[in-house]
Amino acid sequence: MNNQSEIADWIERAKRRGHAPVLLMLLEAFEPLAPVLAQGLLVAQPLANLWRGGPALGELAELLEERESLRELRALLADDGAE
Repeated sequence: MNNQSEIADWIERAKRRGHAPVLLMLLEAFEPLAPVLAQGLLVAQPLANLWRGGPALGELAELLEERESLRELRALLADDGAE
């Protein structure tokens, strides 16, 4: 993953809006389908480029394809920022 800023910004916005618990639950529920979902995101990426969301979708697809990256994504969503 070359540029994590898009995903990091997306995660921070999700946390501020209170969506992190729901996203964590969805990650757990759909983890077996993550590689298939990643391919779907890659198909949708050209359309998302119209709204400047293409790079973020590409990064998210990369995260969903690797089991270790899924763990990292889950950890970022679960992190409450208190260190």
